[in-house]
Amino acid sequence: MIQPDRVVTTTCPYCGVGCTLQLHVKDAFIFKVTSPFDSPVNRGNLCIKGRFGYDFIYHPRRVTTPLVRRYLLEGQPKPEGREQVFDTQRPGPNPWDWLETDWDTVLDITADKLVEIYKRDGSDAMAVYCCAKATNEDNYLLQKMYRALFRTNNVDHCTRLCHAGSVVALQQAIGSSAMSNTASQVIQNDVFMVAGSNTSENHPIIALQMKEAVQKYGAKMIVVDPRRIDLVDFAELWLPLKPGTNVPVFSAMAQVIVKDDLINWEFVKSRTEGIDNFIASLEKFTPEYAEQLSGVPAADIRRAARLYANAKNAAIYWGMGISQLSHGTASALALIHLAFLTGHIGREGTGLNPLRGQNNVQGASDMGAMPFHYPGYMRVDNEANAAKWEKAWQIEPGGLSRKLGLTTTEILAHAHPGGIRALYIMGENPMMSEPNLNETRKHMQELEFLVAQDLFINESGAFADVFLPATPFAEKDGTFTNTDRRVQRVRAAQAPRGLARPDWEILCSLAKRLEARLGYRKTAGWEYDSPEQVLREMASVNPDYAGITYERIEETGLIYPVPSMDHPGTPTLFTESFPSGRGKFIPLDYVPIMEEADDEYPFILTTGRILEHWHGGTMTRNSSLNEAYPEAHVEIHPADAEIHGITENMAVRVSSRRGEIVLRAAVTEKTTVGVVFISWHFAEAAANLLTNDALDPQAKIPEFKACAVQVFPAREQELPNPETQTKRGRY
Repeated sequence: MIQPDRVVTTTCPYCGVGCTLQLHVKDAFIFKVTSPFDSPVNRGNLCIKGRFGYDFIYHPRRVTTPLVRRYLLEGQPKPEGREQVFDTQRPGPNPWDWLETDWDTVLDITADKLVEIYKRDGSDAMAVYCCAKATNEDNYLLQKMYRALFRTNNVDHCTRLCHAGSVVALQQAIGSSAMSNTASQVIQNDVFMVAGSNTSENHPIIALQMKEAVQKYGAKMIVVDPRRIDLVDFAELWLPLKPGTNVPVFSAMAQVIVKDDLINWEFVKSRTEGIDNFIASLEKFTPEYAEQLSGVPAADIRRAARLYANAKNAAIYWGMGISQLSHGTASALALIHLAFLTGHIGREGTGLNPLRGQNNVQGASDMGAMPFHYPGYMRVDNEANAAKWEKAWQIEPGGLSRKLGLTTTEILAHAHPGGIRALYIMGENPMMSEPNLNETRKHMQELEFLVAQDLFINESGAFADVFLPATPFAEKDGTFTNTDRRVQRVRAAQAPRGLARPDWEILCSLAKRLEARLGYRKTAGWEYDSPEQVLREMASVNPDYAGITYERIEETGLIYPVPSMDHPGTPTLFTESFPSGRGKFIPLDYVPIMEEADDEYPFILTTGRILEHWHGGTMTRNSSLNEAYPEAHVEIHPADAEIHGITENMAVRVSSRRGEIVLRAAVTEKTTVGVVFISWHFAEAAANLLTNDALDPQAKIPEFKACAVQVFPAREQELPNPETQTKRGRY
């Protein structure tokens, strides 16, 4: 048995659960991952990604040397057309060739081009994508760099594409946007509802806790999902709703609670406002009306409502099946109303709990990686908030922009002359994560200058002008904040490979160059000794993190708000009041999905993740996990498959009004009649070539969860070659 030289405790780089990892290192190589049984997050359990998905660190495609396009390094004019990125057949040197260089050269070129564009076109031409996979410290510095130096709030990250609807709804209703309780409190529920979350594949360790709550503690689980996900086998009740019909189903449950006089009037009168108008708005949302729209039997809607309302402790856990809709904000509000009516919030074992998808999407949001908020969710258009950050960042009064920035989806839509000209992408992959990717490609080609800071040249990095090689979780220090609001340590287990650098070091080196070129008064604002110093700067203004230090989170982390150095953390929020004062009931209308099935496109496509892969595949598809699940499938119900002449593993073509892909069929009762499912991890069969870019008007989140498609047999030779696609897109 191999004995490690050392074992380094850190935090998993995948989903929002935030499992504790122990990296076993021998001769500067991680050979095994375990987890301590005393971890309060995962109690020694790990999923396949956490236990085996670390080897992307050593993949030969990983970039560890700075890269610059030939035309930049040779001082030539920029060639026309980004399609030349993939043109490797022309004779002679290609101006789009990647050339290796040193850090001083690549950072000087990057600073020169960004400053040139800023001085010519102003703040509105600059934009940045922060990263939910990077640390709190990385994200804080990147949003600071763009706000303090380029004076723009065009700052966002992937929360816009996952839980933006939930964030906006929670902000409207209670003035907060994070989970109110912790996932581990599920064992204190006697009833809990899982809505729009395939928890077993997206948050496997939380799913284990849910199953334990049912099997060991006798809790009753209600699953609301169009697919027969794994948790249905453990559920008391399954509501298989048609995609996009959340509002009528949950509003019908609310009507049952009202009609059956199951309202917790003490809570409603003391903690909420707007109940009378809300009750009046429910009249049309009868269970029969909801059944007509959703396909869920009215009797099951009544039963679900009564189970939830009559519970002593009930909680709601939801995922992107709620938020990734053109009415995602309304869907989340419909869930919030159920908690208000019954008082199932503000106590242990209750709550409103959106399960965050990425390892640090909660933390990136906390750090201000959004266009409307500074760190701590302080609105950028509030004078007092801006003044606080001007003081912290040593900026002249009035120097920060009070103008709301563009969201992720708006940034690329504005990539054209007179709009966004320079985009900085840290760790994100919009060429996989945006909807309607054919349109996204056009926008990427419109950019004048694109910076990619990442581990691999993924589908988006292929469009970049410069590439800044960063380090993964195992080669850097910092913190992640998980879906429970628990801030935990990230520790380097080995030195950076090649010339790669931690993100925070890259950003500080670049910021100092920008500051000098822009002629700003030189400050101590970019001289940091460590990531901990970065976190303390942020915490000096953000009261939620005020009591968090590396020393205090050395062992198990702390759950914010932590307002002082002697505060133990706050696992349960809203015990006495909401940040907004009273919780607000907001009457809702039913708005259908933007694209219903019809004769030409008879199926509704819904998208999501699978257990073996994650996000745009930049990490898992460069690891041994790709061998476990190497190609894309579309799930189709047996009844639909028979009608359309489709058999198991057959090559099929799936088309929408926006694009088409060819992949294999998985004939399964996991999906329901009329609904097909495709995971979005596979570049060679990218689900987001099909999805609708219609937006929620409030949250600006796309409708990933519902669009109309056609499915029909294809020829085997039409199936894409994953390796060929990988070579085109990833390097």
